[in-house]
Amino acid sequence: MAQGTETPAGPPDSTSPGATGSAAYLRRRTLRRGSAGWLLLTGLGVAYVVSGDFSGWNIGLSKGGFGGLAVAMVLMGVMYACLVFALAELSAILPTAGGGYGFARRALGTGGGFLTGTAILIEYILAPAAISLFIGDYVESLGLFGLTSGWPVYLACFAIFIGIHLWGVGEALRFSLVVTAIAVAALLIFAVGAFTEFHAGRLNDIPADPSAFGSNSWLPYGLLGIWAAFPFGMWFFLGVEGVPLAAEEAKDPVRSMPKALAISLAVLVFLALITFVSATGAQGANAIKEAGNPLVVALQGDGEPTALSRFVNYAGLAGLVASFFSLIFAGSRQLFALSRAGYLPRFLSLTNRRKSPYLGLLIPGVIGFTLAAWSGNGGRMLNVAVFGATISYALMALSHIVLRRREPDLPRPYRTPGGARTSGVAFVLACSALVATFLVDRDAAFIALAVYAVALAYFAFYSRHRLVAAAPEEEFAALAAAEAELKRD
Repeated sequence: MAQGTETPAGPPDSTSPGATGSAAYLRRRTLRRGSAGWLLLTGLGVAYVVSGDFSGWNIGLSKGGFGGLAVAMVLMGVMYACLVFALAELSAILPTAGGGYGFARRALGTGGGFLTGTAILIEYILAPAAISLFIGDYVESLGLFGLTSGWPVYLACFAIFIGIHLWGVGEALRFSLVVTAIAVAALLIFAVGAFTEFHAGRLNDIPADPSAFGSNSWLPYGLLGIWAAFPFGMWFFLGVEGVPLAAEEAKDPVRSMPKALAISLAVLVFLALITFVSATGAQGANAIKEAGNPLVVALQGDGEPTALSRFVNYAGLAGLVASFFSLIFAGSRQLFALSRAGYLPRFLSLTNRRKSPYLGLLIPGVIGFTLAAWSGNGGRMLNVAVFGATISYALMALSHIVLRRREPDLPRPYRTPGGARTSGVAFVLACSALVATFLVDRDAAFIALAVYAVALAYFAFYSRHRLVAAAPEEEFAALAAAEAELKRD
């Protein structure tokens, strides 16, 4: 048995697995297997990210200019590509709902697993809260039903979309696929319209800062601007790493997971390139660098709305809904896995008759709604989410490196091209992006660190002594420990 774990036992109540042992404990914490094939998983990967194509990335122009953001986007694209290849291998080895936590648990121990899972939770609880604010802004700007951005809209978002998730994972992912397809089609139509107004001279129209080292028309804020633009280069891909969290509910995850990760990343790279170049070249980097709705500004500038700009505006709402909906799914599955293994209170992993982790959906929803209604600062919450994401990327990449070197004979149905060198590139770039978040929003970084400190104290003083050995991720790690002990003997 892995150190610090225990077999479920105790009096049967709402927070205890009961006296019947691990089998009964896990029966009450079962997801619906075989609900998602590679197409739904691919849609999930794109859905996580697609809202970032409609807004947010353009702020990177105010940090690095077109050249700085372009370099940042390429480097972050390389980071995500390397990370996705590593995760494809890891998810084929351990296809469970734990995702990054499960990978790090085997490679880095209970502490590494908890730190990785907590970082993922920070990302997937804060990001939906922020997106609900953006949905409110879109609803108000479009004049839908005469509503204004406020807590009733945020509450409706959480209530409606969590309700769909409670209905069942298959229904939820099919809904997500339809909304994502609408958003992707809108981005393609936008690019066609924006390229008709494209002019290469507009790409670098931000005046250069002569005091910045290495500044020129392409790098108006100098070489440091490239680094400062890293978090915004991430917005074209942020969230795609969440696909493995659906592994336990996937059809043939060993084959479908690597395929879905590769296809979704390819789609996202294509969308990132056409959106970035067409939007910036249509009206100029200076015009859209701080716009809340850059694609609409790229189409109409300061003029009157056009039929195409209105369509893109409505489609932007679809993109936000797709990302909001899928991020709720990801957060609930990571919370489910950590709770099932005892890192968080065990009652959070209970599932309903339709095999949905209802408390894992409802409690993060309550937290997200409260943060949205109380804070009202979507940008700050997204920056906190990005900080958590970069920590998880570094730890997941490190997990791949450790497992490749420590357990070279571990059966690997899928092998990462380039092996540990590929995940090494992801690790270095993730650490660079982590440091870059301090350049963008130091307060957000320290807020994330404070949350981390509280979570770590809970783990150190309480939950690490009450882990559940029967949880799939813990069994996987225990098996590795037993095999290592046999080799030593």
